[in-house]
Amino acid sequence: MNRVFGATRNPYDLSRSTGGSSGGAAAALAARMICLADGSDLGGSLRNPASFCNVVGLRPSPGRVPRWPVTDPADILGVQGPMGRTVADTALLLAVLSGPEPRAALALDALPPALAAPADVTRVLAQDVRGLRVAWSADLGLPVEPEVRAALAPARGVLAGLGCHVSDAAPDLAGGDEVFRTRRALRFVTAFGPLLRDHPSDVGPNVTWNIERGQELTVADLSRATTLWAALAERVSAFFADFDVLACPVSQVPPFDVDLDWVHQIDGVPQESYLDWMRSAYLISVTGLPAISVPAGFTPAGLPVGLQLVGRRRADWHLLAVAAAFEQATGHAQTAPSLPG
Repeated sequence: MNRVFGATRNPYDLSRSTGGSSGGAAAALAARMICLADGSDLGGSLRNPASFCNVVGLRPSPGRVPRWPVTDPADILGVQGPMGRTVADTALLLAVLSGPEPRAALALDALPPALAAPADVTRVLAQDVRGLRVAWSADLGLPVEPEVRAALAPARGVLAGLGCHVSDAAPDLAGGDEVFRTRRALRFVTAFGPLLRDHPSDVGPNVTWNIERGQELTVADLSRATTLWAALAERVSAFFADFDVLACPVSQVPPFDVDLDWVHQIDGVPQESYLDWMRSAYLISVTGLPAISVPAGFTPAGLPVGLQLVGRRRADWHLLAVAAAFEQATGHAQTAPSLPG
């Protein structure tokens, strides 16, 4: 619920949320109001709304889509990316958004040079996925609502049916939670600290909470998060030496009540803050790997559930090909919401 603009309602059930922060974009795509959208993804703001609204949301590799202006040139946790009703539409927009931006030259995520879009996106999406090594994790070691597990369970067989070699495995993401929350708090205090200082009554409680966490950070906190991040990156690189793609939930919950401030419990496990329900998305953010939400099914109540596919470092276009093959095999993206005329 946004106290300025009101609630953004899910086209598949108007009593349910679209997720955030690009929930409006996802709802507009699902309702066939628009055909393309873009947004940002720090902890899942492209992937969670896509999962909730049966559309596609891609978190590209840092640097794939240049950012300008930037508050912190060293920040590679937040990225810009595309959304669409299909993988092909999403890939088309990525090709438009990708490329150099001279004004972003100081940003570390704009430095990698070999990020040009392919000349023929259609041919890239038609890549053969047979023989790919897919790691399947039903939960990433996190609590997941049973109806989400049930909706995603057939996806394992779909990937195997495409000729992929599917194994139960997950990377060791230990320390990722602390890294994300520390870096996120630093980002909030850097960007919005002056706003809270000068206009405290105009800042909502969730944003205030995030800024205050940033104000509490010490040099030791930042140093520890940096060390943890480096170790996590090494483990993830070793994991992807054995796998080409990781398949896992986008979100641990289905679309929830639109009037709920945040998810307080997942499969009977209490959640301590409004960030907790996004762990399956934001732990992937910390890896720096490209990740996509692709429609994967529905709960018994008809609520959409997305599958998260995570690719190797910088392998955005290859990841899109896997998502396109999955999309074609399932047909879930063709299911539109029934809206009042």
